[in-house]
This record gives sequence, structure tokens and C-alpha cells, in this order.
Amino acid sequence: MKYGARNQITGRVTRIKRGGVMSQITIEVPAGVTMNSVITMDSLEDLGIKEGDQVKVIIKAVNVLVVKE
Repeated sequence: MKYGARNQITGRVTRIKRGGVMSQITIEVPAGVTMNSVITMDSLEDLGIKEGDQVKVIIKAVNVLVVKE
């Protein structure tokens, strides 16, 4: 499958926090860094994502902000 987003990182799902409608997925990517994604519970079930699964993180952002206060 082709994606318009160029930023793709493979990682392992280390935690899934389930809510009523949404779920937060924590993914460990190379160098021990973790990333989080929030998706609907329906999408989580449709994709069949479970802790320990290897997944691809595809990042497409209009803005990435760095702030120092």
C-alpha cells in the first residue's frame, strides 16, 4: 500500500489504554523511544492491534511545534 506521508517508522506496541470511545496506543520505536497514537476503539478492533504487535507508525503533520517557556 502506498502512502502520501514520507515519515514511516516500525515499532512494537507496548501498551494499549482503552477508553469508552478512544484508545491510546504506546509504540516503542528504535533507540528505545516511545510514541503515542490515539485512535477510535472501532479502529483498534478493526485493525486487530494487540500489545506485542509490530506496527508501522506513519506520520503526516501539517505543523510540528517546538516550544520553550
